[in-house]
Amino acid sequence: MKRLKRLRVWVGLATAGALALAIWCFVLYLIISGYEGTPKADIPVSADAGIVLGATLWNNAPSPGLRERLDLGLELYRSGVFKSFIVTGGLDDNGATLTEAEGMRDYLMAQGVPESSILLDSKSTSTYENLLFARDIMESRDWHKSVIVTHDYHGSRAADIARKLDYDPVQVRVTRSKVLKMSYHETREVLAYTKWLVTKMFL
Repeated sequence: MKRLKRLRVWVGLATAGALALAIWCFVLYLIISGYEGTPKADIPVSADAGIVLGATLWNNAPSPGLRERLDLGLELYRSGVFKSFIVTGGLDDNGATLTEAEGMRDYLMAQGVPESSILLDSKSTSTYENLLFARDIMESRDWHKSVIVTHDYHGSRAADIARKLDYDPVQVRVTRSKVLKMSYHETREVLAYTKWLVTKMFL
């Protein structure tokens, strides 16, 4: 009888834990999938620099997903939102010989952006480091305002990291991918967001 009661308790706890986990993941998924930028897309933004968050290179050139971020950055640059790029990301472990930042720089220059308007963070290995090192670059130039450029599924976490790093104002512009498998990336982002929220408590 006691063994049966203990089993029922453990089953109840396991069920409650699984339910809590499912609710947590669902709420984060809604936050991730519903993000449209900060401030809202219909509110104009201006900045000293556009920070394009890194992603993988293919054969030392931006992958199709990374090109989407860069193309959004180019759109903002050409419309006068900012005059300088900060491109972020270190060396991939996929055999690339250029850092993500270097590959992004080369792509932007091929699109007509002068090299003098592109600053590189070639050391970062995470979104947190992307924004930390980009902030250091801004401070070295006495720049105060930036707009962060990334995909929509990544935008909410990027904005939260920027707030933690005292970006003021926090401005994020996002693009919806036409080339990435969103079910994979949004699911992966739930895990990455959870990891970030835990990490944030110790920073």
